[in-house]
Amino acid sequence: MISLRETSLRATTGLAEVGRHVTFAGRVLATLPTALVRYRRQVVKEVVDVGFGSTSLIAGGGTIGIVLAMSAVAAIMVGVETYRGLDLIGMTTLSGMLSAMANTRELAPVVASIALAAKVGTGFTARLGSMRISDEIDALDAMSVPTVPYLAGTRVIATMICIVPLYAVGLVATYIATRVVVVHVNGGSAGTYDHFFHITLGPEDVLYSLIKAVVFALVIVLVHCSYGYHATGGPEGVGRAAGRALRTSILLIGFIDIVLTFALWGLVPEVPALGIT
Repeated sequence: MISLRETSLRATTGLAEVGRHVTFAGRVLATLPTALVRYRRQVVKEVVDVGFGSTSLIAGGGTIGIVLAMSAVAAIMVGVETYRGLDLIGMTTLSGMLSAMANTRELAPVVASIALAAKVGTGFTARLGSMRISDEIDALDAMSVPTVPYLAGTRVIATMICIVPLYAVGLVATYIATRVVVVHVNGGSAGTYDHFFHITLGPEDVLYSLIKAVVFALVIVLVHCSYGYHATGGPEGVGRAAGRALRTSILLIGFIDIVLTFALWGLVPEVPALGIT
């Protein structure tokens, strides 16, 4: 059995680690203006790398394919289960309404964020971790280069720029996939589907969904950069840091998603134009 002393030690260690990551996140956010002003060239480099390089969010690096595939598969299941469930009670005409709500409010931002964490976030952790264990970060500190804005702040800014097109691609993919399943596979009425879809989907829903995606992306980058920045234990330690960062970011996505859903749409959400609560 685990003794009380061991339990206390583990709790203290866990709280210390949480405090370290929270402090690092605060330092990164506080130095974002410095990163944008003093390291604009590095920001542009990170945007190009994240947007078009090996860790692509927009083209060439695989993330866009992951987002498309994950969004389409998840949206297909939404379409299948939505139509089957509504068919049991004879209300398949509301498929468009549920598609607009589920895809916009939950599916698209969550799927895009998980893809971001798995593809780009782990890359940030690995690169910063390798710099840490090879003493490159210490060398930058010795040359009076502020490593937090230079290494982490620039990546945060680049990701904030690139998450918008990534989110848009995932959102459109969910809309198309669900409509194809309901209308072309199950034989639903295209006019009825489009009618309920358009009267349900409001611009504020898309805006709130984008806010979700941006918040998720910010949390993911801060978590992964922190784990990479504080990595220890050689190459094996970098691998452990990447795994822990991915686990932590996914758990935070789930928790923050619940909080933001209630904060943005309320405890009792309303369906626009239909008067349903």
